[in-house]
Amino acid sequence: MTKSSKETVQKGESGARASREPSMISKLYLILYNGVQTIGWSYILFLLISYYTIRITDVTLWEYLGVPLLIFQNGAILEIIHAAIGIVRSNVLITTFQVFSRVMVVCGVLLATPTAIFSPGLPLALLAWSITEIIRYGFYVLNIIKHVPHFVTFLRYTTFIILYPIGVTGELLCFYWAQSYAKGNTIWTLSLPNAANFTFNYYYFLWIIMLAYIPLFPMMYMHMVSQRKKVLGSGVKCKSS
Repeated sequence: MTKSSKETVQKGESGARASREPSMISKLYLILYNGVQTIGWSYILFLLISYYTIRITDVTLWEYLGVPLLIFQNGAILEIIHAAIGIVRSNVLITTFQVFSRVMVVCGVLLATPTAIFSPGLPLALLAWSITEIIRYGFYVLNIIKHVPHFVTFLRYTTFIILYPIGVTGELLCFYWAQSYAKGNTIWTLSLPNAANFTFNYYYFLWIIMLAYIPLFPMMYMHMVSQRKKVLGSGVKCKSS
């Protein structure tokens, strides 16, 4: 290959890398979004800890922190849009599953049924979610400004080993507490005959989701193990997301 050809290839590669870099406006937006989410989940963790240390008994845990949980968990839906339009380099399918599973727990289980809020899985899920999200969103902010301390990278790609199983256990317990209510009630259930000629049973739907965790949990967990090896094992520079 001639010198001019090499220069052309190098310029092309540089141009391709530059085109994949988010614009300044996108970076500022992502810093704001991830920063707000970091603060929001820090507040949720503070409320979770204070609920049990102060021993608040006049309201349920859901009543105590349900509103900020709804706001910041549903705010994660924007991450699907971020991946879909390409301002972050996340896998759209994986991002959609991760976001949907939690939104389903918050809106389709905790908000929809009066039994799930008393599940022992709720504090488990909240603990795992809040610590994970504080680290994850904080990491994204630091990564965008290209100043990520090694210990933050280590936490980002290591804490899931314990927190992810805890979070999934909490989610499944919330689903289980919800299905007992859905079984005896017609919540979100559409029976035949109806104008749409379509039937939907929310009780069975909850069980389908719970059973879906069997193949999906190992797949997602091994994906994160793979990411950990790629980043911590080989020293490859972390991507913003």
